[in-house]
Amino acid sequence: MTYRAGIIGTGGIAGMGILGMHNEEAIGQEKIRASHAGGYDETPGVELVAVADIDEESLHKFGEAWDIPPDRRYEGHDTMLAAEDLDVVSVCTPSFLHRDHVVDAVKSETDPDVIWCEKPIASAVSDAEEMIEACDDADAELLVNHSFRFTDKLQRLHELVQETGLLGDVHSVSSQFRMELLRNSTHLLDTLVYLLDARADRVSGYISGENEAVNSLDAGRAVDDAAGGGYALMDDGTFTTIDCTIPRNDSSMTLSFVGTEGKLYMNNDDGEWRYWSLEDGEHVEEPLPGIEGAWTWEDDYESAFSNAASHVVELLDGEATNRSPGREATRSLEIIVGFYISHYTGGDVSIPLDRPLRDVTITSW
Repeated sequence: MTYRAGIIGTGGIAGMGILGMHNEEAIGQEKIRASHAGGYDETPGVELVAVADIDEESLHKFGEAWDIPPDRRYEGHDTMLAAEDLDVVSVCTPSFLHRDHVVDAVKSETDPDVIWCEKPIASAVSDAEEMIEACDDADAELLVNHSFRFTDKLQRLHELVQETGLLGDVHSVSSQFRMELLRNSTHLLDTLVYLLDARADRVSGYISGENEAVNSLDAGRAVDDAAGGGYALMDDGTFTTIDCTIPRNDSSMTLSFVGTEGKLYMNNDDGEWRYWSLEDGEHVEEPLPGIEGAWTWEDDYESAFSNAASHVVELLDGEATNRSPGREATRSLEIIVGFYISHYTGGDVSIPLDRPLRDVTITSW
């Protein structure tokens, strides 16, 4: 059988391109493969049949680019959810709308079995919790599009760290990436919590207030998302430092791990992963078992969307365990919200956040 997919939101990540990542002349005019629609298009067993947006012009452009019939281009997600029988719904709207769109989808008559939601999961921890609970109640999988989790190299590295003890007990991680924390650096933070398989216990943060998205996105609304960073003490004892204050053009996504059995250096922008085992007090450089080369945006990120769509089909077939569930996506959101609370209160923040703090909302695009 062929599963039926619908998309809420017709912006860049849905299928029309993102400034800073794709050819500017192509954005909003043609198919962009590194997208939800591109993932569906390249994956056997699933077909994109409907799309919804409140912006009529964007809806038309998307529909023309991706060959969606006019009668299946819906002005408003409620209309699509009432009219269509969908197995999976992609939520590709700004993060402050994710809660409403995910909850509406799983409670609708279309009754999807999978929600493929863009990262970050939400703008507030309480929103993320409500989304998770609604999906649990509907017996639907909430799959969050932290793209790195859908790449073979990172999955293999996770295996090496968690199952074979490549690094032993990790003492410390230092990491860097670009501003802004929610829009961009959720990728870095999710990679951190994924490889450690840990949750923050205590954080302290700094927010610079700078962002590049207002100009690059021609954004018409002011939001909270900005450059920042700090430290996070994880619940496994690992001490991590996170610097996401760097402009896009100057940045590289880097993580450096130091453990009892070795150390690992990852530079995803420049395609360099290096590993040293610790032998008799000496670090000896060795290849990473089962990994050729290093993660790159050009190859691995481009393939992540078709991999994620294939994983959607596996979930619908009942043949897989969710690789990027909502509960794990909330781990990175907790750190970001904790940084904001710490900055504005001048103190450390404990995680899990206390009840009122889980409602703190960090808006983004």
